[in-house]
Amino acid sequence: MASPPRSTPTDDPAAPPPRSPWVILGSIPRVVQGSGGGAEAADLSLALAAPPRMSRLTVSQRVFPDRPTPKNFPFVLAADPSGLLLLSAILAAPLTRVDIDRPGHQSFHWRDSKPRYFVLDAATGSAFRLPDPRPQETIEHQALVGLVACPGGGGRYMVAELVPMFGRDKASLRCYFSDFGEWVIKSVHYPLPPRPLAPICTLAHHGRLWWVDYSWGIITADPFADDPVLRFLPLPRSCLLGYREAGGVLDMFRYVGVSAGKLRFVNTYRRGGAPNKVTVWTLPDADATEWTLEHEATFADIWADDTYKATGLQKQPPVLALIHPHNPAVVYFLLKDHLFGVDVRARKVVECDCYHLVAPPRDYPIANRFIRAWELPRAVSSGPGNWSSDISSPEPTGAPPYRPMPGDYHLVGISRMAVKQ
Repeated sequence: MASPPRSTPTDDPAAPPPRSPWVILGSIPRVVQGSGGGAEAADLSLALAAPPRMSRLTVSQRVFPDRPTPKNFPFVLAADPSGLLLLSAILAAPLTRVDIDRPGHQSFHWRDSKPRYFVLDAATGSAFRLPDPRPQETIEHQALVGLVACPGGGGRYMVAELVPMFGRDKASLRCYFSDFGEWVIKSVHYPLPPRPLAPICTLAHHGRLWWVDYSWGIITADPFADDPVLRFLPLPRSCLLGYREAGGVLDMFRYVGVSAGKLRFVNTYRRGGAPNKVTVWTLPDADATEWTLEHEATFADIWADDTYKATGLQKQPPVLALIHPHNPAVVYFLLKDHLFGVDVRARKVVECDCYHLVAPPRDYPIANRFIRAWELPRAVSSGPGNWSSDISSPEPTGAPPYRPMPGDYHLVGISRMAVKQ
C-alpha cells in the first residue's frame, strides 16, 4: 500500500532551530508481568516512535500489581512537556460505602475499587504515588484531575482536581503541590449554571489547568494562586450541545489541545448524521472569550485528493484523534487500523501508518481518550535507547482482552449532589 512521503528536516543553516520532538502516546500502558526486574528496576519504560506511529508506556507491577481487566487498568490522564505523566492505577476492592461529612455538606457513595494515582517521571523512570486528599477520600473523577509543571521548573508540579457541587455556586479545588507534599483544599466560586459537567479531560496550558467538556465549554483557573478564580469559556456558539447530547461518544468527534502555543478546538460532530467536515477553531490568547475559525475542509474534498487515494483507505468518516502540537493546520484521524494526518488547509494527507495500542482491541471503536499528544523534554527524547526502531509488532498475548463497547470505556468518576442541612 502506498503512503504519502514523510517530511524530512531541512539542511538550511538559516532555518529556525528544530522544535521539541513529540510523540503519540497510548493512554493505556502495558504492565510488566512477573518480578519486573527486581527492586532496582525502573517503574516505567518507554518505546518511542515518530508520529504517526504510536509510542508505548510500560509500568512495573509496583505501580499496578494486579492483572489489568476491562474495569481496572492503568491509564495516562496527562502527559506534560516537562516529562511528567499523571497516571491512574485503580485496583479492584470489596464493595464498601464511603461517607463524606464536611461542614455544610454530607454525602456518600459506594466504592468497589481502590483508586491510586501516580506522578511518573519519564526522565528518571520513577513513580511517586500521590497520597489520598483526606482519610476516606480520594480523587473523585479522573477527567477532573490534571497536572501542571511549576513555571520555575526543577521537576516541581501541581496536581489539582476540580470538585464542583451541582446546585451550588461554590466548588473545591483540591491541590497537591510537590513542594509541600500534602493536599490543600481551596474554596472557589463556581461560575456555571446548575448543569452537570460532562468532563472528558484536563489540560495544562499557559500555567493554568483547563477542564474540558466537549458538549459545552471549558473551565480554567490558575491552581498556583492563593485564591483561584474559575473562568468559563463556552465552545463556539454553533457547536454548543444540550446536556447528555451525544454523551459518551463525543471524543470520537471533538478534541481540545494545544498547538503552536495556543488552545485549539477541533470539531467533526454533525447533528443527525455522519460527519461531513472538519473545523479547527483557535483561542487567540489564554484570556480570550471568543474562538476564531481558522481552518475548515469537507471530507469529500479530502477523499478526492490523490494523497488520500494513495493510502488505500475507504471514503468513510474517521474518528478524530488529535491536532499536531506544532502545526494547527494538521489534524490526525483514526480509521480501521490506520492513523493519518491531514493538512486541513491544503486538504491533503501528509502522514499515514498502521497503529497498535495496548488496549482496547482494534476491532472495537476507539476514541481520542486513548491517545495523548506528548511534547518531549530533551532528557527523554535524547536518552539512549528511548527511541524504538520498530513499534509495529503484534500485541503480547496472555493478557485477557479488553472488550468495551462504544462510549463504555469509562473515565471513573462520581457526581455529588448537595444534601441540605
